[in-house]
Amino acid sequence: MSESTRPALAGFQPERVEDPTLINLQDYEFLAAERLTPGALAYYTGGANDERTVADNRAAFGRRRIVPRVLRDVSHVDPSVEILGRRWPWPIWIAPTAFHKLAHPDGEVATARAAAARGITMVLSTSASTDLAEVAAVGGPRWFQVYLLADPGARLAHVERAVAAGYEALVLTVDLPRVGRRERDIRVGFTVPPEVSVPNIAAAAGLPLADGLNVAFADHMTWDDVTWLAGFGLPVIVKGILHPDDARLAIEHGASAVVVSNHGGRQLDAAIASLDALPAVVEAVDRRVAVLMDGGVRRGTDALIALALGATAVGIGRPVLWGLAVNGEAGVGHVLDLLTAELELAMALAGAPSLTDLGAEYVI
Repeated sequence: MSESTRPALAGFQPERVEDPTLINLQDYEFLAAERLTPGALAYYTGGANDERTVADNRAAFGRRRIVPRVLRDVSHVDPSVEILGRRWPWPIWIAPTAFHKLAHPDGEVATARAAAARGITMVLSTSASTDLAEVAAVGGPRWFQVYLLADPGARLAHVERAVAAGYEALVLTVDLPRVGRRERDIRVGFTVPPEVSVPNIAAAAGLPLADGLNVAFADHMTWDDVTWLAGFGLPVIVKGILHPDDARLAIEHGASAVVVSNHGGRQLDAAIASLDALPAVVEAVDRRVAVLMDGGVRRGTDALIALALGATAVGIGRPVLWGLAVNGEAGVGHVLDLLTAELELAMALAGAPSLTDLGAEYVI
C-alpha cells in the first residue's frame, strides 16, 4: 500500500483542519502574535530576565531522541491514564494561566468548554479573569490553582469558594514567593486593562472587582501551608517542583501529586528546564504519587518523551492562549486536538500501544 492510499490512523484526521495554515501549535503561536495587543503578547509570551529558561524548556526536548520499537501491535493505541481516581482520555492537562480575557472576550469559559468537550482537565488560575463558579458551570474535570492571599480571612474564603464550586483538586503554586522580573512587560508598559479583572481574588477579599488587582499575595510560604491546604479534604498538587528533595517533602506534607515546573520560565531565569529536572523527581517520588510536568511541550513527540521519562501527564499553557486568541473555544479545541492526535501517532510509530509500554529506554 502506498503512502498516498494508506488510511489515516484513527484520531489523526488532518482533513478536518478548517484553516490549512493552522496545522500545528506553532502556527497558532504565529497567528496569535498578529492578533494580540502588544501588552497581552508580551505578558503571555515573556519570561524572566534574558528568558534563558523559556528557551531551555524547548531546547531540552531538542536534546532528546526517541528510540522506537518495531513489530508491535499498534492497531489500537490507548493513551488514557488514571490520575487521582479519574480516568483521563489523554495524558494532557491545561496548565493554569492568568487573564484569558486578554485573548478573547469569552475568556476562561471558552477554554473550559473546549477542555470539557474532550474530557481534558483544566486547571483554573487564581488570577483568572472569570469567576470560578462560571467556569465550574461548564462542567468537565477541573482543578483550581491556588496562590495564597496575604490576608488569612481572604485566603480561607478563596479556597472555600473553590471547594464549594466542586473543583476536584487544589494546585498550590510554590515558585512565586515574589514575582519574577519580566522585562518584556516593562518594555511595552504592560498593565491589565480596566475591562479585565480578577473576580476570584476580589470575591475572596470582599472587594469590588476593580480592586482585586490590589490584593496582596502571601510574601512567604512553608511546607506547613501544604499541610493546611490538604486539610480541606481535596487532593493537593504541589506545582513548581524542580529539586528531588522538594518532591519528597511535598509527599511528606500531604501532597497527592507534584508538578515539575519552572513557571514557564517566568520566575527564576537560568532555572533548570522542566524536562531536565523530571527524571530525578520521578526517581525521588518512586511511584508514590503522580508526577505531572509542564514547560515547553509543543508537539506530540514532546509529550511522548516526557511520558517515557516518567511523567504521568503533561500540561500546556501558552498554546491554549494562542488557540483562544485565534478562534476562541474552537481554537482551543483545535490546539488540543492537534496535540492529542500527534501524541497518538507518535505512540504508534514508537511502538507503544499504551502509556504503560513507555519507559526511559525509549529516549536517549
